[in-house]
Amino acid sequence: MANEKIPVNFLKRLKYKYRFSILKDNTYEEVLSVRITPFSFFSVIASSVVILIVLVTILIAFTPVRELIPGYPDGSLRRELIMNLILLDSLENEIRIREQFVENIRDVVAGREPRTFDYDSDLTMNIDEIDFSRTRYDSLLRAQIMGEEQFNLSTSQNMILTASPPPAHFIPPTQGLIINRFNPGQNHFGVDMVTEVGQPVVAVMSGTVTFANWTSDTGYVIQVQHDNNYLSLYKHNAELLKRAGDLVNTGEAIAIVGNSGALTTGPHLHFELWHNGAPLNPENYIVF
Repeated sequence: MANEKIPVNFLKRLKYKYRFSILKDNTYEEVLSVRITPFSFFSVIASSVVILIVLVTILIAFTPVRELIPGYPDGSLRRELIMNLILLDSLENEIRIREQFVENIRDVVAGREPRTFDYDSDLTMNIDEIDFSRTRYDSLLRAQIMGEEQFNLSTSQNMILTASPPPAHFIPPTQGLIINRFNPGQNHFGVDMVTEVGQPVVAVMSGTVTFANWTSDTGYVIQVQHDNNYLSLYKHNAELLKRAGDLVNTGEAIAIVGNSGALTTGPHLHFELWHNGAPLNPENYIVF
C-alpha cells in the first residue's frame, strides 16, 4: 500500500503552490512575490527550451550565421560551385554537338542519310537577348580564333588539291557585294558578302544539311554537303530555316542574313566552299 501511495503523493506535490518572494535585506519589506507550482515551473522551463531551440534553428537556417559553422560552404564557394556546374553543362553540350557532327560526316562519306538530331533549344534562341561585345578585329584577322573553331574544317597553307574538282553548277548564296575575298594566307577560307539584314540565304547547289546550329564566334551556322564531295558553309545568319538531315534543292532558302556571333563587324554573310577537305575560292566557281 505504501508503494502505491508514492506516485499519488508525487503528483499531488506537483500541484502544491509555493510562494517565491523577494525581500529587502534591512527592512524585510516584500518587493516581489510569485506563486508557482512545480508543474507550472517545469512547464515554463520546457517551453523556454523548445522556443530557444526553434529560434536557434531558424537563425542558423535562414541567416548568414550558418556560414560561421565549420565545414559549411560560404557564398564565394557556392558561387564557384554553380559556375563549375554551368561550365560542365556547356562542356557536355559541346562534346555532344561535336560527336553528332562527326557522326553526320561519317554517314555522308559512307553514302548514308545523315541522322536528325534535336537542336530545338538552340534554334529557338532569341539572338536579341544575347549581349555580345564587339571585337576589334575585322574578318580578315579572325583566323587566329577561327583556327580553333570546332566547326571549321582543318587546313594548312601548304595544302593543294591533288586533282581538279569535278564540274559543278553553283548559284550565289545571296545578293550582295563581296567586301573580303578568299585569302588562305590569312586563314580566311571564304568570302564575306555585305547585304541587307533579312535577305534570304539559299543553297548554292542541292544537297543535305549536315550541320545547323549556334556557335559563339560565328553565330548561326549551316553546312550543306553536295555531290562529288563539295561542301558549303554559311555563317553569321540571323535565323536558320533548315535542320541537320534536311534535303535542300538549288536556290532553296536555308537561312536569313544577319549579324550573329562575336566575330562579326556588321550584317553580312560569310560563305565558304570546300572540296575533299580543301578550301576553294568561291569566286572561281560562282558568278556573284
